[in-house]
Amino acid sequence: MSEISENSDSNIRIKKPKWLRVKLPTGENYKKVRSLVDQHKLHTICESGSCPNMGECWGEGTATFMILGNICTRSCGFCAVKTGRPDDVDVFEPGKVAHSVKTMGIKHAVITSVDRDDLKDGGSEIWVQTVKAVRQQSPGTTMETLIPDFAGNWENLQRIIDVAPEIVSHNLETVRRLTKQVRIQAKYDRSLEVLFRLKKGGMRTKSGVMLGLGESEEEVIETMQDLRSVHVDILTLGQYLQPTPKHLPVAEFITPEKFQEYKELGMKMGFRYVESGPLVRSSYHAEKHLF
Repeated sequence: MSEISENSDSNIRIKKPKWLRVKLPTGENYKKVRSLVDQHKLHTICESGSCPNMGECWGEGTATFMILGNICTRSCGFCAVKTGRPDDVDVFEPGKVAHSVKTMGIKHAVITSVDRDDLKDGGSEIWVQTVKAVRQQSPGTTMETLIPDFAGNWENLQRIIDVAPEIVSHNLETVRRLTKQVRIQAKYDRSLEVLFRLKKGGMRTKSGVMLGLGESEEEVIETMQDLRSVHVDILTLGQYLQPTPKHLPVAEFITPEKFQEYKELGMKMGFRYVESGPLVRSSYHAEKHLF
């Protein structure tokens, strides 16, 4: 596949294949989650990231909470989360998230955040307080934390290791060649270093990669091998979907059959669990990844 062109006309979209159709959000559980999110003014990556599985997950009474606001300091070419100057940190946010987890009766909570490069601690203190608050209010709830790279500040990363969530996830997102275009302020090797340090600290680790941005099959396999080289336990592979005309265009729609091939290959490589499919996102079926 050719590299993404800066001159690509992102207004020209490839027609979505039938396997990417999703049901509209409905049902009482969906309405309950919708009400809680609105009532407590919580930010979810389900909404901010325009996740295609929101209807299914919310319908099952689950959601991925996004802490540290809904404005990111980074401007990744794939992400629908707003970029700009974030609001001040809400010190009450950990308690709000914990209260909602308890109210919803969530057994396995997924928490993520925007990048907060504007903060000296990268938001790591709020991360710690959120994990502690959930444990205090819902002792039986397990957690997956989908964390940023903290700009390579290992002291901030260590705070996450010290509080020891059941699963710690950090997404590589794409292959090495496309990283500068897809994750403008991120670094491929720095993300691998994050995952290496998490594993060294005793964490159960997880990472996700989007396909369909112009990567080759060889590059996908190389990326999977790189993740195994730092002993990542869980891998998710999903189809990139262009959230708005301003974002990177879809170069290719990967077939369900090819996703299945990657899953089988990943299991042979030694991943403990591989979630691979067109609609898979990093927190999709997260409760299965506790093994």
